[in-house]
Amino acid sequence: MAVSTCPKAFSSFECRSDPDFTGFPRHEKPASARFGMRVDPAARGSHGLSSLILRFPPNFVRQLSTKARRNCSNIGVAQIVAASWSNNSASGVPAVPAATSVDAAATADVPVAPVDGAAGEDVVVPGNGGLPPVEGLPALKESSFLSSDGSLTIHAGERLGRGIVTDAITTPVVNTSAYFFKKSADLIDFKEKRAVSFEYGRYGNPTTVVAEEKISALEGAESTLIVASGMCASTLLFMALVPAGGHIVTTTDCYRKTRIFIETILPKMGISATVIDPADVGALEAALDKNKVSLFFTESPTNPFLRCVDIELVSKLCHSKGALVCIDGTFATPINQKALALGADLVVHSATKYIGGHNDVLAGCISGPHKLISEIRNLHHIMGGALNPNAAYLIIRGMKTLHLRVQQQNSTASRMAEVLEAHPKVAQVYYPGLKSHPEHELAKRQMTGFGGVVSFDIDGDLHTTIKFIDALKIPYIAPSFGGCESIVDQPAIMSYWDLSQSERLKYGIKDNLVRFSFGVEDFEDVKKDILQALDSI
Repeated sequence: MAVSTCPKAFSSFECRSDPDFTGFPRHEKPASARFGMRVDPAARGSHGLSSLILRFPPNFVRQLSTKARRNCSNIGVAQIVAASWSNNSASGVPAVPAATSVDAAATADVPVAPVDGAAGEDVVVPGNGGLPPVEGLPALKESSFLSSDGSLTIHAGERLGRGIVTDAITTPVVNTSAYFFKKSADLIDFKEKRAVSFEYGRYGNPTTVVAEEKISALEGAESTLIVASGMCASTLLFMALVPAGGHIVTTTDCYRKTRIFIETILPKMGISATVIDPADVGALEAALDKNKVSLFFTESPTNPFLRCVDIELVSKLCHSKGALVCIDGTFATPINQKALALGADLVVHSATKYIGGHNDVLAGCISGPHKLISEIRNLHHIMGGALNPNAAYLIIRGMKTLHLRVQQQNSTASRMAEVLEAHPKVAQVYYPGLKSHPEHELAKRQMTGFGGVVSFDIDGDLHTTIKFIDALKIPYIAPSFGGCESIVDQPAIMSYWDLSQSERLKYGIKDNLVRFSFGVEDFEDVKKDILQALDSI
């Protein structure tokens, strides 16, 4: 169906509203919308949630020519256009010219709830965009009918409405660098906090918001910030939450680039650090007593030895001293571990890994209470590192199979860890699902699965280990982990080759260490491949 910019010629066309949820339990999620919206008063009443018409963009119809409709090859445009228009002449709904409908939505004199925050801050529209609740629709939290993580990964942030008017099942990609105001009065309303808008692409995007809300639902968080990479997420929270002269406590086993940032960049800002063993609670207590600690930051499980931190215990200790706790849960995934429920203030992920899950996108995310995430978001608006909306779409798409992928990866990794531990050519296996792991009992208490990565020592030297890795046929030799494809690497070469052997040993990185990330391939195929590679050495 062609879309015309002339309302007079096609007076029977109107902008299709959201699906009519009248009588359906309404999703209430505080502080979930960050995009400007106005409502056509005439559209209120029986239409319930369908009355919402977003300011993004207020005269969208006039931007779409017939030629653009025929040639909408840009990602997302086809979805928005095809889903947003219908001929309702026989529906009993009064026909409203499309442009008039959208213009009315943009100019309607509807009170918008004041919001805190200046331009560019993480301002939100409380509840239903600041609008009064729709009668007859009882408040219902998302989790009350989406009772499992599997359902949340598919539907959270999308099923009960999103910040894009469309009846497409999939969330459209909104490719824009800025958001315009219909008239100066609207801009003044925004600047004086009577209305909200993304304003600029670095400050937010409707597609990105869907990804953030999906992650928030899965983590049980009030708010989530999604950014361009995992390291972007980590460095942002350090700089936003630790003041000059502040002190961080972190653990020995961690991603090397995180350690480099803590050891070399933060000191330039007057921020010092204490590094402890992941299980050394006494060292944590001593650091809290000796220093004014702002933040305890650790991975759990850690990289690459998969050590586990007692999140509930360290959270109680740190909170008693006024310190925040942030858990990097990348190796665990939100499926296997709920760090916030265990007491942590923040949880960070490299969404590049399991959350994206297809080795095709870079992203990072931070989840936690709205107040803390807003502080981090404000710095993010200054620093940049915004996630491209096309990447946000890949995160949304990837998350829909997260629970299925993690189940398979948990299973394969657990079974292979046992096979490897029993093999004569493997000296040691590091996996929290094994009884031999130092934090096995802890992992059983705070995790529902042990993850898809297994690290192990080959019974041999650097070159023997190289021979084993080169004999593998299924996994790729590459950095990263958590995707559908299995990946293997030798940390001594992949991550620490610039250091001497003795320097590597200071971090526990031996030449015969292997980190194996299991994908979603068939277990028997992977097992056969690993065993033949072990037979070759």
